[in-house]
Amino acid sequence: MMNEKELKDRTKKFAHRCVKLSIALPNTYSGNHIKGQLIRCSTSVAANYRAACIAHSKASFISKLSIVIEEVDEVCFWLEFIIDEQLLIKKLIIPLFKEAEELLSIFIKSRKTARKNL
Repeated sequence: MMNEKELKDRTKKFAHRCVKLSIALPNTYSGNHIKGQLIRCSTSVAANYRAACIAHSKASFISKLSIVIEEVDEVCFWLEFIIDEQLLIKKLIIPLFKEAEELLSIFIKSRKTARKNL
């Protein structure tokens, strides 16, 4: 079980890894579009998790966590899309995709727990 600080660090590292991967995308119209989308949603994961940690109420916490879940899922979409379009070598994407899936699972479980305790 991860504590709040560890999860903050993990989501921030995840965002950094996504940014680095984005930089490797080709400098084409589609590459630049995906680059922007991937950077936006991955950094949003870290930023919104931090916001959830300082939420003023349980309802606000759940709301912020829902945004985190949506953003992690969007990262998964863009990583899949990069693979589908063969914009980068698949072996570069897979570790980041696995991390996204793990984070998604963590946040979904956290939201379920929070809703039970509402």
